[in-house]
Amino acid sequence: MREVAIVAAGMTRFGELWESSLRDLFAEAASEALASAKADRLDSIYVGNMAAGQFVGQEHLGPLMADHLGMAGVASVRVECACASGGAALRSAFFEVASGASDLVLAAGVEKMTDGADATAVLATAADQELEAYHGITFPGLYAMIARAHAKAHGTTDEDMAWVSVKNHKHGALNPKAQFRREVTVAEVLGSSMVADPLRLLQCSPVSDGAAAVLLCPLDQAKKYTDRPVRIRASALATSTMALADRKDPSFLDAVKLSADRAYKAAGLKPSDVHVVEVHDCFAIAEICCIEALGLVEVGKGRHAAREGLTALGGKVPVNTSGGLKSKGHPVGATGIAQAIEIFEQLRGEAGERQVKNARIGLAQNMGGSGASSVVHILERV
Repeated sequence: MREVAIVAAGMTRFGELWESSLRDLFAEAASEALASAKADRLDSIYVGNMAAGQFVGQEHLGPLMADHLGMAGVASVRVECACASGGAALRSAFFEVASGASDLVLAAGVEKMTDGADATAVLATAADQELEAYHGITFPGLYAMIARAHAKAHGTTDEDMAWVSVKNHKHGALNPKAQFRREVTVAEVLGSSMVADPLRLLQCSPVSDGAAAVLLCPLDQAKKYTDRPVRIRASALATSTMALADRKDPSFLDAVKLSADRAYKAAGLKPSDVHVVEVHDCFAIAEICCIEALGLVEVGKGRHAAREGLTALGGKVPVNTSGGLKSKGHPVGATGIAQAIEIFEQLRGEAGERQVKNARIGLAQNMGGSGASSVVHILERV
């Protein structure tokens, strides 16, 4: 297969974007990426999106987005993998370029969540309908059970989880495109409303609108579009059981470990080689579980990482320098692409106040459901 590079990126700000429609958000992000590369054509488009049909009543996104971008006729298809739809779209684009089938492919993600649909009910469709949703379980409830399992197995406390939120809000305050650009304290997190015991409001990612896009081409053609390409060194996907109750250990995200192990093997790297990481912190406990499954810390030790500064800017392995889903926002179809953009900017030295010094290898981990699917990409500065 051919080596593949990301040569350009575009992203809207995340938040409650009442003034923009689903298609407008996509076009804004995609147009920014194309303009950055001075590209006026595409061979193919992948649109990561979880639930536009339920959120805004719009399906058949492939041709719609190509048309709104002024590229009707281009091969364009929607990719759905719950909250990992963006990561799955990037993986699809990666393999299309790597295979030699296409030379210039756009991987994008978009979601419009604030136009009136019941977001909690829509998101619950990514759980097992017969074994979970039918009985009234929602994702805050599922991750609350993960948090309780982690507490029972490893002693994780409410304060441990609060430190994850504090750290990510501190990073997000430095991100001009983040939904929540303010710092919070441990006391504020622990004093916020209970959502699903033990998870509180400030330990949960928000409902968001937004879009993100990256442009991919063969590495040996990248200099036509940029003088600072970023190589996609590995792309891996794995799955677990849909129902949380079917897992051997609900406190451990086995799909994250599988996808990470496959990515490390493909890249010829180990966890200690990675300089900056974006993980899927849909809830504070998710970041703790993800960094354990990625091998960044020992299993059971993830609860200490944020409190001790290990995963903060300036720490041993900065995690969620963008602010993560918690502070940056979580328009579910766009999240995986936005994570890749943060790593792309870090490796190019373009992250501003969030810049990780001398970052050369970065990892983005995007997750669907309660960990039923996980996509990992490893990127490298060239």
